[in-house]
Amino acid sequence: MAKNLALKAARAEMDMTQGELAQRVGVSRQTINAIEKGEYNPTIRLCRQICRVLGKSLDQLFWTEEEV
Repeated sequence: MAKNLALKAARAEMDMTQGELAQRVGVSRQTINAIEKGEYNPTIRLCRQICRVLGKSLDQLFWTEEEV
């Protein structure tokens, strides 16, 4: 699993810490950290919650061209 740099960049664009994003979507900061590092594959439900909070689409944050 590759690092999720798109998620990290989108979070940074909103000036949001991992902890703040985690709180908004109901998971631990460690979970957000693991997703960004590519060590954890989130459920589709969690992906959608993250997208909603960050104002991005699933394609923008979780499905890269190389995975299609």
